[in-house]
Parts: sequence; structure tokens; C-alpha cells
Amino acid sequence: MSNKTNYSYIGMAFIILVFGIIFIPRIVDRIKNGDISRNDRMSQGQDNNFKDVSALSFIEINGDPKKVPAFSFINQEGKTISNQDYLGKVYVVEFFFTTCPTICPKMNKNLVDVQNSFKGNPNFGIASFSINPEYDTMQVLKDYASQYGITNPNWHLMTGEKEDIYALANQGFNLYTAEAKDVEGGFEHSGNFALIDKNGFIRSRLDEFGNPLIYYRGTVSEAEQVNDDGEKEEISMLKEDIKKLLNE
Repeated sequence: MSNKTNYSYIGMAFIILVFGIIFIPRIVDRIKNGDISRNDRMSQGQDNNFKDVSALSFIEINGDPKKVPAFSFINQEGKTISNQDYLGKVYVVEFFFTTCPTICPKMNKNLVDVQNSFKGNPNFGIASFSINPEYDTMQVLKDYASQYGITNPNWHLMTGEKEDIYALANQGFNLYTAEAKDVEGGFEHSGNFALIDKNGFIRSRLDEFGNPLIYYRGTVSEAEQVNDDGEKEEISMLKEDIKKLLNE
């Protein structure tokens, strides 16, 4: 073997050695510092069984992310609960009333299903606001919670001043609520749920056209799949998106 060939091997070995000394420690440091993430979207989807790995959208009003407005009401245990009590938690919002003969029983059975899917998770909650606070006293709400199997300590059924609750529904969340004497039960309200992240922002996934879904249909069960009006269930979607926010 010629001296020229020996010099070539020596040169290559020297380059490999220099690369190992200089660059490999830098790559390791980047991994440690999070510049190269082990938890990319694909791995997160596999670890958490997400069907939708895209980030959840913020609901924007005039270019600003929509945040839950301040509120303070009394829950079924007689405790004052405000929006501050939900900070650090992912939670679902609904407006309902205990004597509702139509959609409320469906909505709350679906929420109990969601509750049971996150049993024992201290960072998940539900906020239920009564739109008939004159009837839905603390004791009535407590009995209702027992009847439906509401066990999550972060599920608060709240009552208070009607004007404040209606303002929260119609202006705060844009979830329609109104008294309607000619309607069965005496009230009209949305059957949708809002999903709130740990920082108090309203979040949702995007639809097939790239627009925010905004709300989740609460009146069709996961088992039912599709109701008589052809509306598809969105409870499974809601569960997936709660998981996503819990992992943010």
C-alpha cells in the first residue's frame, strides 16, 4: 500500500474524530435544551391516541383571542365560584336548567360521560350555569347533581342573578339564552358546549374548510352517533380536544 493511500486513511480518520469531538456534544445539548423535540406532533398523537393532531384554534374577536369574561356565582354546595377557580384547568361550559324537558337531560348525560372519561384528573372541570336561577336554588342543583351522578369536584352547577347569567351566555359566550313563555319548559337556549383552556381562552379545532368549529354539539350522544335530524355526535371530538388541551 502506498504512502499516499495511508495518508488518505489517516486524513479521513482525523476528520471523523474532529466531527465526533465538536458536533456530537452540540447535538446532545440541543436535544437536552429542547431545540430538537422528542415530543413532536406525530409522537404525541401516538402516545395519546389523538385522531386529530393539529393544534386547537383560538376563537378571535377583532383579532384578539376570546377569553372567558369574569364571573362569580354560587354552586350546588353553597360556595362562591368564579372564573379564577378554573384557571389551570381545562373545562367545558354549558347553560341549562333543571326542569328542562327537552335537550338538557341529553346534554348532561353526555357531560357525565365526558366526566367519567377524565375521572380522577384534577385539571379537568365543567361549569354549568342555570338559566332559571329563581327556581334552581343551591339545594335544587345539589339534588340534580346527585340524580345525574355528578361526582367531579370541579363540576360546579351555578346559580345567581338572572341578568348576570344571561349576559354571560349571550355576550360572554354567544350561546343563545332567553325566556320564552310559549316554548315547552319556558326557556330557549343553545345545546352546544364551549371548551376552555387552562388560561381561560375559548378553543376549538378547525373544520374541513379551515374555520374554527367554535362550539361542540352537546345533544347527540357518542353511542347514538346521529340523531333523528341527521346531526352527528361531537362528544368523541370534544373528548379528544380536552386531552389535547390537558397536554398543552
